[in-house]
Amino acid sequence: MRAQDSATADDTIAVSGATTAPTAPASGAALSGALPAALGVVAFSLTFPGTAWALEGLGPWSVVTCRVVLAALVAGGALLALRVVPPQRCHWPGLLVVAAGVVVGFPLLTTLALETATTSHAAVVVGLLPLTTAVVSAWRTGARPSRRFWAAALTGAAVVIGFAVQQSGGAPTTGDLYLFGALLVCAAGYAEGGRLARSMPGWQVIGWALVACVPLAVPGAAFALYAEPVRLGGHAVAGLLWLAVGSQFVGLVVWYRGMAAIGVARASQLQLAQPLLTLVWSVLLLGEHIGPAAPVAAVAVLVCIGVTQRG
Repeated sequence: MRAQDSATADDTIAVSGATTAPTAPASGAALSGALPAALGVVAFSLTFPGTAWALEGLGPWSVVTCRVVLAALVAGGALLALRVVPPQRCHWPGLLVVAAGVVVGFPLLTTLALETATTSHAAVVVGLLPLTTAVVSAWRTGARPSRRFWAAALTGAAVVIGFAVQQSGGAPTTGDLYLFGALLVCAAGYAEGGRLARSMPGWQVIGWALVACVPLAVPGAAFALYAEPVRLGGHAVAGLLWLAVGSQFVGLVVWYRGMAAIGVARASQLQLAQPLLTLVWSVLLLGEHIGPAAPVAAVAVLVCIGVTQRG
């Protein structure tokens, strides 16, 4: 796909001092972009439960470094098998931002947070992520989404935050600083990755970002496994494998593909559903309890998502 064909549909164009919304993308093109982005959200919604499982048998530093090494093996194998040419020099600064934010920063900070916070409480950061990603993307690319877009995004974020805080009891945890730090670095990684995905396939964006982390991840994993206790069981292995393959590679592949097709800001709003999905998985996989407010919050979030997708 050429770069001009995959320009963001939610951007607006300044003409003679006025801000005018562009023509909406064809329904088929919008669907082809929204579907992979939605699949990415489903994959990401299992990240916190997967991390909780992995922490049952590994320390936090072991979880983070091992997931990067395993994901890099998958990504590097795919790049080698398909004989993909390395990115141009101009793309590497952006790839390093993706690596720092999405591959290392977000997993590390959220894993440290989940040592003391529940998955329900950690879902707050995911509720804020769509809005933060849209803000970072607008600053980085010069995009100017409409006022209706921002109103719906803020409303949806407020609904998700209120629901997640209510589920966690509203009390701050010692992991809050980790969560807010994760929010910022992940938004930067998403925005930069979405920009790069306009000029190279999304799977190559995350693939090369993972490969770039190998020189630090391999010795880091060896040291962490030596320094931290290891008690591998079914949950720990399943959680680590999901983090490495599902969340760290496959989920990001389809996510960046969706962002390239429908734009970073609009794709990010699909993540408003992610905290609700995470809470569902928390009930099914971790035995956490969710009150009757979930259906109401889910409907409100879906309405907000619909508004942002229409501009």
